[in-house]
Amino acid sequence: MKKTLTIIAILIASAILAFFWTKIDTAIEKKSHPTEYLETVEKCAEEHSVPKEIIFAVIKTESKFKSDAVSSKGAIGLMQMTPETFTWLCSKNSDDANNPNLLYTPEINIRYGVYYLDMLYSEFGSWETALAAYNAGPTRVREWLKNPEYSENGVLTNIPYKETREYVQKVMEAKDKYIELYFEEK
Repeated sequence: MKKTLTIIAILIASAILAFFWTKIDTAIEKKSHPTEYLETVEKCAEEHSVPKEIIFAVIKTESKFKSDAVSSKGAIGLMQMTPETFTWLCSKNSDDANNPNLLYTPEINIRYGVYYLDMLYSEFGSWETALAAYNAGPTRVREWLKNPEYSENGVLTNIPYKETREYVQKVMEAKDKYIELYFEEK
């Protein structure tokens, strides 16, 4: 009998601890996902029909919200855009302000990153494929889509680059977390 009561007490204590740990974990998650760019993200999301959670997930995965981040490949800012891509996007957008140093400005970096995501989604029709193109480049993804080893009926089914495969997975997991923490109706 004493053994049974001890087991029951341990189970109850474990359930209580699990409950509070979940609450603490959620609070930690919210603190590790800055929302200081929410206004810019909301504006760009509406302008380009890109879900806010996708934008936040890309920023989280690319730069961990560090606006001064620079990758080993020269990608700059929150959404880690290369100066070449920025210059190309500026020319498509009839924007003369194509100074790559502007990529350190969060509003500009987000605006052009979202503009690019919108273009990629419009071309590929799937967020996973658009994200693969954001990471590996659209030319490479177009080649993958032509190869039956990587695609089926025009849908990317197998990403051959481990880095890109893991990137898409991280962004999609972060997207789901953002929906859970911020955008899901309670």
